[in-house]
Formats: sequence, C-alpha cells, structure tokens
Amino acid sequence: MARIIAGVSSSHVPAIGAAIDNHRTNEPYWQRVFRGFERSKEWIAKAKPDVVIGVYNDHASAFSVEIIPTFALGTATEFGIADEGWGPRPVPVVKGHPELASHIAQSVILDEFDLTLCNKMEVDHGLTVPLNLMFGSPQEWPCPVIPLAVNVVQFPPPTGNRCFNLGRAIRKAVESYPEDLKVVIFGTGGMSHQISGPRAGLINSKFDHAFLDNLTKNPKKLAQMSHMEYMREAGAEGVEMVMWLIMRGALDEQVDEIYRFYTVPASNTAVGHIILENRRRVAGKAKPSPASKKPAAKIKRAAAGQKVHRIRS
Repeated sequence: MARIIAGVSSSHVPAIGAAIDNHRTNEPYWQRVFRGFERSKEWIAKAKPDVVIGVYNDHASAFSVEIIPTFALGTATEFGIADEGWGPRPVPVVKGHPELASHIAQSVILDEFDLTLCNKMEVDHGLTVPLNLMFGSPQEWPCPVIPLAVNVVQFPPPTGNRCFNLGRAIRKAVESYPEDLKVVIFGTGGMSHQISGPRAGLINSKFDHAFLDNLTKNPKKLAQMSHMEYMREAGAEGVEMVMWLIMRGALDEQVDEIYRFYTVPASNTAVGHIILENRRRVAGKAKPSPASKKPAAKIKRAAAGQKVHRIRS
C-alpha cells in the first residue's frame, strides 16, 4: 500500500523564488537562507519520494475573488506555472498523479471533507518555491506532485483544527491506495509576517520557535489556536501556518524531528523549515528511525534570536 513517510514544512517567500530565478543565491543576504536547505536537499534525495502532496495557498493566480474554494485538490496530469505579473517562473511544469489524487478525493469527500477538484489549474510561488528549496533547480521535478490549495487569503479561512483533521483524512486515503508508493507531504507558507498595515514588517521569532516545538511534540495544542491568535502573534499573514497542520495531521502521532532551520528576515518574512519522519513500523509497532537515536545536539538547527523583530517591508 502507499504510505506517507515524512512531512516537510517550509516558508514560500516569493522573493526566494526571485533570488533563484535571477541567480542571486550566493549574495550575502541570501546565502544564509539557501545554506539552511542544503541538508534538506540531501535528505530528500535519499528519501526518494514517489509522490509529493504539496499543501500551499494560491495568490490570486488560479483563483480570484469571484471563486474561492476552501480546499482545492489538483487532479490533473500536469499543472502549468502561473504568470504572477512578471511572466511564469522558469521552473518545470508540475506533473501530477491523477490516480492517487482521485483516490484521495474520493476517500476524503466520503469522510465529509468538501473538496473542490481541479482538472486544470496553474500553480504559483506558493508551491514552486518550496519545490526549489527541497529539490533545487532540475530540468524536471523528480517526482509527481499533487497540489492542495487552501484558502488563507479571504476571510474566513479554515481553522487549524479543520486542517489538522483534513491531514488525518489524507493519511487514511493514502494508506488505502493499493500501489506501493512513498509519499512526502509538504505544508507551506508562513512563518510570522505581515505585509501591510500599521504592523507591516512584524516578525515574532518567539512565537515561531514555540510553533515549531509544538508541531513536533504537541500539534493538538496548535490545532486549537484561533484565527485571532495567529493574527495577534504572527501577523495577518501568519494564518498561513494552519497549512502546516494539514502536513502534521497526515503524519503519525509520534514522529522524529530530523531537521529544523529558522532565519529572519527573507524579504519581510520569517523563514521556518522542519522535516518530520514517521517512525518505521515493525509488526504494527512504531520503531524510532536511525536519526532519532542521535543525541539531540546532533540534530542540526539554525535559529535566530528569540525575540520580536520589526523590519521595513
């Protein structure tokens, strides 16, 4: 059967994509960001997922204010790259996995989650930037990607609890798919940032680090956070982090934190990243992965200071 082996969360700052596209990744400002993902690229190259489920939010590329689905699942064979005002990004077309996507749709909808099914959809930086950060800049993405777009732009977005439970439904769906596939699920967006209004430039590193801690150890606590709490602590756009809870809900209750990276700022956003692996199962029981046996000090982390930063947008 198919199985979700790990979850990855990452910010999807559009300026990161611009730095890649304009060959500026080695500039001092950007070096720390891209160096923070070097180990991640090594990890995913070894993991070799057969499919990625990419949870992201559309930025008025595939959807407008006329039609705003709460959850939109891409079931197409491929997804073109959206023109966000400067032409489509020079990245490969995203190849889908319509068979698994359709299976997920059937299972999740029958579990009473109402999805919008997209047989044609363009994807923007919300999806392509995390793919770059994890896979680099290949001629073709190394595996099919199933996009899952979540509305976190127009009020009301789904609650963290709804997202967490959707992740659980996705895990159930994947595990009932008969083909032997290794699946990695991405949760993207965030972390703390606000791009307009009196608090533009807000970054709350203390909140971000606590969120990462709880994502690993106590995701049910995060699932109970209200929209207002996200906005107050993480800025208006910080609500994007509910998408990380879809990733976490799709994993087992007990996971191993393989890697964590955090830095500020990138553009006007905090960049957060984490890799969580499901523990290997032996005779129905969870077995810690080899990475979990390493001393905690050997789990590489790069983090900024634990304080609130305010920067210019």
